[in-house]
Amino acid sequence: MEGRARIAIEVVHPQIDCGRFPVQRVTGDEMVVQADVFSDGHDEVVALLLYRRMGEDDWQEKEMRRLDNDRWEGSFVLGEPGFYQYTLMGWVDHFRTWQRDLQKRFEAGQDVAVDLQIGAKILEQAVGEANQEDAARLREAVTALTVEREQEGAVALGLDTRLSDLVSTCCARGLATRYPKELVVRVDRKKALFSSWYEVFPRSLGADGRHGTLRDCIALLPDVSELGFDVLYLPPIHPIGTSKRKGRANAVEAQPGDPGSPWAIGSEDGGHKAVHPDLGTLEDFGDLVREAEKHVIEIALDLAFQCSPDHPYLKEHPEWFRWRPDGTVQYAENPPKKYQDIVPINFETPQWEELWEELKSIVFFWMDHGVRIFRVDNPHTKPFPMWEWLIDQAKGKCQDVIFLAEAFTRPKIMARLAKAGFTQSYSYFSWRNSKGELTEYLTELTRGDTREFMRPNFWPNTPDILTEYLQYGGRPAFMIRLALAATLSSNYGIYGPVYELCVGKPEKPGSEEYLDAEKYEIRHWDRKASGNIRELIITLNRIRRDHVALQQTNNVTFLPSDDDSVIFYAKIAKQTKGSLLVAVNLDPFRVRTARLQLPLELFGVLPGQSYLLHDLIGGDHSIWQGDTTTVRLDPQVNPACIYRISTWQRRESDFDYYF
Repeated sequence: MEGRARIAIEVVHPQIDCGRFPVQRVTGDEMVVQADVFSDGHDEVVALLLYRRMGEDDWQEKEMRRLDNDRWEGSFVLGEPGFYQYTLMGWVDHFRTWQRDLQKRFEAGQDVAVDLQIGAKILEQAVGEANQEDAARLREAVTALTVEREQEGAVALGLDTRLSDLVSTCCARGLATRYPKELVVRVDRKKALFSSWYEVFPRSLGADGRHGTLRDCIALLPDVSELGFDVLYLPPIHPIGTSKRKGRANAVEAQPGDPGSPWAIGSEDGGHKAVHPDLGTLEDFGDLVREAEKHVIEIALDLAFQCSPDHPYLKEHPEWFRWRPDGTVQYAENPPKKYQDIVPINFETPQWEELWEELKSIVFFWMDHGVRIFRVDNPHTKPFPMWEWLIDQAKGKCQDVIFLAEAFTRPKIMARLAKAGFTQSYSYFSWRNSKGELTEYLTELTRGDTREFMRPNFWPNTPDILTEYLQYGGRPAFMIRLALAATLSSNYGIYGPVYELCVGKPEKPGSEEYLDAEKYEIRHWDRKASGNIRELIITLNRIRRDHVALQQTNNVTFLPSDDDSVIFYAKIAKQTKGSLLVAVNLDPFRVRTARLQLPLELFGVLPGQSYLLHDLIGGDHSIWQGDTTTVRLDPQVNPACIYRISTWQRRESDFDYYF
């Protein structure tokens, strides 16, 4: 410990669990770091932000700026995906302290001859620490301070900020304090922050009642592209076990022809590295990945670390499973529910290292076949250390890989998975319906430390989740939840085609299971049946692509609306005029009229100035004045509005002159 080091560096933000886990950002983000940096006494302090890409030897520096109450802030722009380190340094700057006091004394009319000598002495000491070029410049300054006859000229030279910057850069750090931790930020590609997912069961894509194939998925790509989605997510495409196979409606016994659940992985045809024979071949899958890329779509694959009783692992590695006293394998249970067709892996096996390596090989296998996005089934039922290790290994192979955690579980478990490295996370959005619930939940996600490591992905439905809101709200409810998911979160997805067809019949009252659930049987859909909401999906996805304000989540600000059934919020863009306003009627049964308070200052609208209010969904334009407006939202027709505000550029006679 250097007893003469006088700087304290505290409350560094962001950092997760005292630096235990990295914060998350995407390429191109400005990494903003704040800290309390201060010293005893009244001397001037300098604070530096140091950063580098992990693995590099040299640190880059950015001088931080003082905010207030000894709080400092600095930033740097993040480059390509990977890991970056950052830390801080601070020191007492005697030359800047001298400059500050010199200016005060000179402006007070005091004789500063001795002060100039003191400044020259500081510079002389700095000469010995500087490189040859800087030392020459410092000697010139020393000479000027001591030779200049007019104090005014000498003072002007002494107060030159270029001189203080030179001293600070090259030789003022002898007693600097360095923050003891090197914190880490994980940088992902931009799709980690902004993506639109579409889930479909490939086996339901066959025409004329036949089993669908991966070739049918290829034929579906133009339609997915037309809808505006850039991720096509497939439930497990592997062979399905026959032992203990579930029948329709989750019946304990399957009938002849029942296809079983895709999540009951493994049969004599192979396990997690095989394709179900009825779906096609690995070559077909490769063609799907390549054709999807032509449509600017990525294929997301389900990663479910579990087995059917017929999976080859049970014979090859019985030590990876739990066996009951009667010699049978322990199937999955969540008492009183039983999943006889699923065998969970025993992650407490003494052979856990071999198990981990095999699971890693599954991920690497599909990465080698072009997959860069995995939706992970029930990750909260597997060990956190395994995920942290596995995701790190996958990132080491390719930094572009994305993992979505399908974990509808307790909040702290969801948070820990995100900290462990999951790129995106399912959320509680599906069950947040009222204005108060949505406002509270989004505030929790976007205003606390959670925003530093967790990226939510909003799904209004999944094959397991048909909420009561959708069951009873009918077509308007599907439109409302779609508008909320697509505008509140930069990552969102739907399970189709049941969503665009507004299918809302449950298995039974009080259940969130679908009637005739596609998890257990092959369904055939008329994708463009009457009553669908395809046009709204297309419109919302187009607006999301065209407006950067909807391409991030943490920029939401809730605004006043005088109707509790109308939620109103702004999505703020860096460029003020790119910000958007969103109003949504949360009542699927009634027309709602609400008065909205517009934050005109966010859009550069001056008091008394008129402006153009453009609804990007309906297309309506209106010239408006004042900071309030009234909106009428009919859930049957237009349950939501997305407003863009434009100010006048030239004249009020032609909308083309708005910008």
